[in-house]
Amino acid sequence: MYLKGDFQDRSSAIRALRELQADGFHAADIDVFSDEPLELPRGVLDRPSRMSFTVVTGAVTLCLLTIGFVYFTQYNYQLRTGGMPIFSFWATGVIFYELTMLGGILTTLACFLWESGLFRRKRRIPVPVVVPGIISIRIHCTENQLEEASRCLDRAGANQVGTIGEPR
Repeated sequence: MYLKGDFQDRSSAIRALRELQADGFHAADIDVFSDEPLELPRGVLDRPSRMSFTVVTGAVTLCLLTIGFVYFTQYNYQLRTGGMPIFSFWATGVIFYELTMLGGILTTLACFLWESGLFRRKRRIPVPVVVPGIISIRIHCTENQLEEASRCLDRAGANQVGTIGEPR
């Protein structure tokens, strides 16, 4: 079940978010909607991102795979080089660099799509229509948590509090 509360100003919405988290609601269960960008202070609705670690890991992994592939192809085909090195960094450095960047770009795209929630199937409820100047907070809660969440929103100064049914 979902509970939705509408707020007139930023400070009351932030107060509601802090109260909800103090009462045990997780940041993953809370969504904030506004017609304008809403900057929240640190610690209010932090959702940790693992994008930087994943992107670096993806770039390094594709670089190592590229180095292994180039090494394999250069040493497993008998070539007469006339005394020149078979594995030359200068000849293959551009390939390493470009494929390392490709690994970083592809993992950035994959992380962005994953963290945006496009691949998650648990929440398929549509985004509410937000009236200009109103900040809407939607909370995913159980029947037992509904009353406590409603009280938190009322204490913080919500104009309107209502429930939204389960998604199909």
